[in-house]
Amino acid sequence: MQAERENPDLPLAYLLLRASRWFDTALRDALAAGGRPRLTAAQSLVFAFLGPDGTPPATPARQLGTTRQATQDLVAGLVGHRLLEVVDDPARRRGRLVRLTAEGRALAADAVRILAALEAGLPAGPAGMLRRSLTDLSTEMTTGD
Repeated sequence: MQAERENPDLPLAYLLLRASRWFDTALRDALAAGGRPRLTAAQSLVFAFLGPDGTPPATPARQLGTTRQATQDLVAGLVGHRLLEVVDDPARRRGRLVRLTAEGRALAADAVRILAALEAGLPAGPAGMLRRSLTDLSTEMTTGD
């Protein structure tokens, strides 16, 4: 954080990346401290790209910017932790879906609570302003307005 204080003109993308990594590290540490499997940063990102009813394996690969094989390796590790499962896609012949198991849903619920607690621990004024600004920006990026 010293670099941010010494150079206030750092790119916003860099500052957002640093904040994202701080949240991710704190989340993974808290989950592990609570008895959940120790996840890698790459494994934790897979959860961000899973839909509620399952997701084709190519979707996380595209979103993560990795090869399908690399994503398959991440998914296999999460299957080994019993957090994800790979099932047949009823809508596509020979299609597959990656989805949360009951244990994966429990971990995701824990993660939501932990992230809320981490956010609540930040200074309310600046964190609230940042949340509103990022929500507005995300909406604009999604709608194209």
